[in-house]
Amino acid sequence: MQLKEVLDKYPQSEDYLIEILMDYQKHKMHHDLTEDELKTIATHLNIKESKVSSVVTFYSLFSLKPKGQHVIQVCHDVPCHVNNQPDVLSTLKTMLAIDIGQTTDDKMFTLEYTSCLGACDKAPAMRIGEKTFTKLTPNKIKAIIAEYRGRKHA
Repeated sequence: MQLKEVLDKYPQSEDYLIEILMDYQKHKMHHDLTEDELKTIATHLNIKESKVSSVVTFYSLFSLKPKGQHVIQVCHDVPCHVNNQPDVLSTLKTMLAIDIGQTTDDKMFTLEYTSCLGACDKAPAMRIGEKTFTKLTPNKIKAIIAEYRGRKHA
């Protein structure tokens, strides 16, 4: 979806800034926003570019850096941590050969921490895009990643 199409969906009011940013970023393959796009949004809303930039840099859900096609968010809150979240993270780091904040060479996956995913009773948990996975084990993680890669888990 083009930026103009997203902008046309919303009133030209600063009240819609976050909705516009979220809507547009989710349609981009690498889930990022460029400086030129921030300028266009600011112009459209008749606000200063610095206002748009401050919102984008304040909220962790926005990114100025390209991410992988699939963003994997690993819960970093206490219930997941005490229920083997370190094993989840270790498995993902080994499988993907990346660390937190990095993207795989093929630009397929980015690995991030996130706050609570609301699945504390089913910890440990991770989210890929808008889908949450719970009660994770190394084998379950391997199968999930294989599915996203389009291969069957051996």
